[in-house]
Amino acid sequence: MDGTVLVADDDRTIRTVLTQALTRAGCKVHATSSMVTLMRWVEEGKGDLVISDVIMPDGNGLEALPLIAKERPGLPVIVISAQNTIMTAIQAAEAEAFDYLPKPFDLPDLMKRASRALTQKRRATPAPDTPQRAAAEDLPLVGRTPAMQALYRLVARVMNTDLAVLVSGESGTGKSLVARAIHDFSDRRTTPYVTAQAGDLQGIDGPAALLARARGGTLVFDEVGDFDAETQGRIVRMLDALPANAPRIIATSQDDLSRKMEAGLFRKDLFYRLGGVTIDVPALRDRVEDIPLLAEHFLARAERDGAPARRLSPEAMALVRGYRWPGNVRQLENTLRRLIVTAIEPEISKAEVAAALGAMPNEPPRVGASEEGERLSASIGRHLKRYFDLHGDSLPPPGLYDRILKEMELPLIEIALDATGGNQAKCADLLGINRNTLRKKITDLDIRVTRRRKLM
Repeated sequence: MDGTVLVADDDRTIRTVLTQALTRAGCKVHATSSMVTLMRWVEEGKGDLVISDVIMPDGNGLEALPLIAKERPGLPVIVISAQNTIMTAIQAAEAEAFDYLPKPFDLPDLMKRASRALTQKRRATPAPDTPQRAAAEDLPLVGRTPAMQALYRLVARVMNTDLAVLVSGESGTGKSLVARAIHDFSDRRTTPYVTAQAGDLQGIDGPAALLARARGGTLVFDEVGDFDAETQGRIVRMLDALPANAPRIIATSQDDLSRKMEAGLFRKDLFYRLGGVTIDVPALRDRVEDIPLLAEHFLARAERDGAPARRLSPEAMALVRGYRWPGNVRQLENTLRRLIVTAIEPEISKAEVAAALGAMPNEPPRVGASEEGERLSASIGRHLKRYFDLHGDSLPPPGLYDRILKEMELPLIEIALDATGGNQAKCADLLGINRNTLRKKITDLDIRVTRRRKLM
């Protein structure tokens, strides 16, 4: 890398580590704990890249983005933040940050993004002021896991497009919250938000009445997978005759619509009309690291609403974190609400959590040819079918078998290496292959192995 990087963070450890890493990579670095100093450097024309925290003692990194864009159009800014909510990601996107990373971040990942930023130019158009939306603080779309961060970025990218959005996920994961966030953070936020049930489409005037209610806002088909064939047909005909001032179309579904479509239970034409962009909301068991954040969020929100202050003991939090939560985020929230009322002391004990969870179903871990395996198989099948469809009446080029295996093998090894912190011995053991075999695959697939270091 080549260039000058301005680092602004009130955490001395982060400033030191970033300075060392960027300097070793060939960059010049100016580091500060002051937003005022950062802005002075920007005004003086220093720096080819800014890496800034959000909450600083004398300012806010997000609020500074429009000022930086106005003063230095094209200067890329990477925002890092411990505020792991969808609001932070969307504000960063709206203010045209080059990239956004949650804390704790992966240092090699940040270095890759910094390298890209130094070789690309950000759009020079100054960003408009980001409106304050207090309602976002009540959205339990909280998380620092990669799955949630990817969801935040996708919402930020699609919110101001006209593409139809399909939000999929298990019951209780927060699909309706994602749909609502897309509307509330978009240019349509002042227009109506209408949720449509199957009954709303009945009758000759049903579809027209829905469009009249939505008035160019957002129209959501909730759990569209439950709609019968007749209702699905009504939606197709309505979508094919949308007026000029049409509402944004969003659908939610806890069913795998591609599987239902293959079984003849869901119309293909409707599936492709609704799936302009698909947002998969992860199950809570797939983002265990977010459970403490969500628990603290719900306890704090209940206290703001007038409930007694409560906190989970370390042992209680460990029990909450280890539970599989078949009802996902909704079940977690309801459980904590009950504990807030029934707990005897301000600190909720492990015994109280165990009693609350004792009457609830807890799914055992799935292994082997499980529902998760079937879901993966269905996903692979769907992508392969799309790949063949892209070639129309022709066949894909020869050598498909090896290409597909390589496509599957590459992310498997990369994710396993990431999970084991780059330790090849542990990774080989995890995958169940010989260490020499793993080394050969790393070489053949050109995988870069880096010992991971997490920063708080």
